[in-house]
Amino acid sequence: MSLSDCSEKVPSSVSDELQFPMDDYQAINGASTAEKSVSSKPSVQQNDTTDEIWRSINNNRDCLPKNCDDPREGLERAASLKCALGAEEEVVVVPTIEHDSSKHLQSAPESPDGGGQDVESDKEKAGRGSLENKTSLKPSPSVGTSLVHLVPEASNAKSNGLETGSSSMMDEAWDRLRRSFVYFQKKPVGTLAAVDPSAEDLNYNQVFVRDFVPTALACLMEIPDPEPEIVKNFLLKTLHLQGWKKTIDNFTLGEGVMPASFKVMYDSFQEKDVLKADFGGSAIGRVAPVDSGFWWIILLRSYTKCTGDYTLSEEPEVQKGMKLILDLCLSDGFDTFPTLLCADGCSMIDRRMGIYGYPIEIQALFFFALRCAQQMLKEDTDSNKLIERIERRITALSYHIRNYYWLDFTQLNNIYRYKTEEYSHTAVNKFNVIPESIPDWVFDFMPLRGGYFIGNVSPARMDFRWFLVGNCIAILSSLATMSQTTAIMDLVEERWEDLIGEMPLKIAYPALEGYEWNIVTGCDPKNTRWSYHNGGSWPVLLWLLTAACIKAGRPQIAKRAIELMEQRLSKDGWPEYYDGKKGRYVGKQARKHQTWSISGYLVAKLMIENPSNLAMISLEEDKKIEKPRLTRSASWTCSRLWRLFDEKSDNNPSIRHDWRLCRFWCVREKTEM
Repeated sequence: MSLSDCSEKVPSSVSDELQFPMDDYQAINGASTAEKSVSSKPSVQQNDTTDEIWRSINNNRDCLPKNCDDPREGLERAASLKCALGAEEEVVVVPTIEHDSSKHLQSAPESPDGGGQDVESDKEKAGRGSLENKTSLKPSPSVGTSLVHLVPEASNAKSNGLETGSSSMMDEAWDRLRRSFVYFQKKPVGTLAAVDPSAEDLNYNQVFVRDFVPTALACLMEIPDPEPEIVKNFLLKTLHLQGWKKTIDNFTLGEGVMPASFKVMYDSFQEKDVLKADFGGSAIGRVAPVDSGFWWIILLRSYTKCTGDYTLSEEPEVQKGMKLILDLCLSDGFDTFPTLLCADGCSMIDRRMGIYGYPIEIQALFFFALRCAQQMLKEDTDSNKLIERIERRITALSYHIRNYYWLDFTQLNNIYRYKTEEYSHTAVNKFNVIPESIPDWVFDFMPLRGGYFIGNVSPARMDFRWFLVGNCIAILSSLATMSQTTAIMDLVEERWEDLIGEMPLKIAYPALEGYEWNIVTGCDPKNTRWSYHNGGSWPVLLWLLTAACIKAGRPQIAKRAIELMEQRLSKDGWPEYYDGKKGRYVGKQARKHQTWSISGYLVAKLMIENPSNLAMISLEEDKKIEKPRLTRSASWTCSRLWRLFDEKSDNNPSIRHDWRLCRFWCVREKTEM
């Protein structure tokens, strides 16, 4: 097991952490650490201040100094990154604002009417210093697809901002992120889904597993002092909740199911604070979260990669938690495919959207989690058997996804020409997909250069929709081959207006409309066309796109999306999602100050500024996995050869028993074609 080049192991006492006495619970919900130091001057309205800063930046951009020495107070260093592809060296000057990590555990409650936003901290005033001292930055170089050379840089220079023009936005993002911290027994254990005093809490006052992932990555990447404590506490708390008995309507869920979310509540009867977890029983569709366990394993690997704290992943309780999750997914059943069968609403798209079956998001996360667990499982008798099952599943799953989920211009043309009702192992149309079921929009959407993994593949059904999460996770986990990764990036560039628009990024494309919307969503009023999960634009997805772009060696795509987002995200109040075909309008039911919209932006900026952060959330390609051929012409040739062999064997029965002669016939006939 090798997760990092670091030889040191950070000591940790996990056995104490895993004991959670219910008598001394104390919870302190999110508050701003920056509010401890308050200016006596009345603050300016935030929108006006932001506009003024941007106007000043635009007016002074041409006269900014170009040297690497920034005289402004609070700057500590300049980070130099070299292009991994052997290009000419480019210097990136990174301003870093000092942070006092000792203040992170001290917080003050925000007033219910949003009064906490009307004060200005010392840190914010420092970030709004003299504009003439701000230094312009050159573009960050591409790091290509190899992460090996990035590992030594993981502990080197990192910063909270890439461009000084957006430093105030970064400071605001960090401040709002810390306001969302949730404390349990005086320790940070997660973040609220949103801190919007103008809207009803509903379930936005809970800590969601998938929502916390970008927050955890931001805390691990933070400079000058990362905050791994909150990540470790979160991993241990959710592991503790996994051990609870999970019953919904007299039915007991699997032991390895991870919660979708949890919250800290005050029990008036016991007169103490307690934890309350939701395993899907309170969800919209009453569906257990399949992705929570996968994200937990992936985050555990990210924590270990960043801190070098192998003692956490090697604890018996943590090893058991991983095995329980994997046992759920690797159990024997009636499946004929290596993919994981799921219900609608089991992932980020937690409402009815026609993703039942084998959605690409779950399959990519499944593959990612398998590879992470493969690295972290300790070698013993029981684990070795599980590791062997994991290796077999990884090989089968990668072959299946790369073959049957991949769609480009050539493959689309092949499907268009499919014949149906084929039998035996020589069938080309293995899922008996009816060509007439291909939607018309696909033919116009598919460029000559580019491709993507489609949303779903099952008997007689292909969901041709684009889903960003599944495709980006496929890149980060190396489920996508090098050529497929390049093709996905090409598609994003070719269809920028459709997939990015005016506010990144479309969670799915295209939107379901009319009769199809009625049938697939059940007339869901929240998932109307180009809204929410039905073609809505989600700022949180920026971090996934950025990571995928850096790994593909195309950081300029991510930079363009970040610049587009910075024009509006803060001014609009960090909304959850945007509506409209181009993502022009704030979502009709979107919460403001959505935590993962904030953390997604922070992670994207931190990765663009320091690409070595990518190593936390990306895996190298596994050379042991055989790369399948992605064309159907080979299958067609093989079936034709077998028919020739059968014809000749009828005339000469001895051929049927002579396999060497069979190979001769195949090679000769293939050469003649």
